[in-house]
Amino acid sequence: MLKARVITALVLVALLLPAIFMTSPMVWALLVALVMGIAAWEWGALLAFSARARVVLGVLAALLCAGLAILNPAVVGSEAAFQPGATWVWVFYGAAAVLWCGVMPVWLKRQWSLSAWSGLLVGAVVLLPTWLAMVQLRMLGPWAMLAVFAVVWVADIAAYFAGRAFGKHKLAPTISPGKTREGAYGACLGVVAYGLLVRHFAGIDGPPLPLWVAGLLVVTAISIIGDLFESLLKRKAGIKDSSAILPGHGGVLDRIDSLTSTLPCVALVWLLLSHSA
Repeated sequence: MLKARVITALVLVALLLPAIFMTSPMVWALLVALVMGIAAWEWGALLAFSARARVVLGVLAALLCAGLAILNPAVVGSEAAFQPGATWVWVFYGAAAVLWCGVMPVWLKRQWSLSAWSGLLVGAVVLLPTWLAMVQLRMLGPWAMLAVFAVVWVADIAAYFAGRAFGKHKLAPTISPGKTREGAYGACLGVVAYGLLVRHFAGIDGPPLPLWVAGLLVVTAISIIGDLFESLLKRKAGIKDSSAILPGHGGVLDRIDSLTSTLPCVALVWLLLSHSA
């Protein structure tokens, strides 16, 4: 299992880095649309859809994202001339922010279930803004986007090692028994340390340091919420992984669960700041 996990991770890195650094904005948007199509196919498994319905859902999601990129390249960020302030962009990110920051804490506490129709609606709010954020944040530059991705990766790694070393108190035992409060604290410390290093070496002067740290903690909390939500859906669906498409890692949703909650919120804040500047 460990060997398969390492090999898959290396293959993913070998595919991701050239895609981020070497492709045109349109090609990147279409590649991410393909990833979202696979994620939508896996989402269908969480809703107990039939094999045929899952394929239809995945194809429709990929085509919708690709269509938005082709028809609205300047708005989406799939061409060099970037004008991101369209109304539907704000609707996408606003809906995602409401879901993750407002609804989801209550959802996790009450452990609500999804029906077929509500599952489609929630899936759209989860996946479409994630696709849009992955396309638009690349317009900041490949390194900046990787730095945002790394917040989630650092949180996951720090939570894993802190949980293994110090974990005693369960974070959400009925949702994900393996996660601990100590792991969550470790994630917060790891992300803050990472964020301070980025701030120092990138020469970032604003926002003020206390606000910077607070923002890092909020992003970490949102990433944990995204992870817990997918764990809840898998538990209710009675499956261990969203799929077996990535040997040793499960499915695409298993790899991007924290990104689905984090990236749209980060992109929303970025747009708000850029429009207020």
